[in-house]
Amino acid sequence: MSTSQNLANNIKKLREAKGLSQEKLARLADIANNTLIKMESGENQNPTLVTLKKVAKAFGVSVDDLIKS
Repeated sequence: MSTSQNLANNIKKLREAKGLSQEKLARLADIANNTLIKMESGENQNPTLVTLKKVAKAFGVSVDDLIKS
């Protein structure tokens, strides 16, 4: 499985485990909802490090945790 697919799967799993909608997570991470949707679907395969850090911070995990398999 590719890193981008791991990222997409991990974001979805973490988001659902925390009971967050995509819109709520996007607000918490201070990113555009569309950006989050594309990351979670695997459409955005190269999110910026800044974006990854914002999503990781919203979950309370490291960037490594977001991208690991």
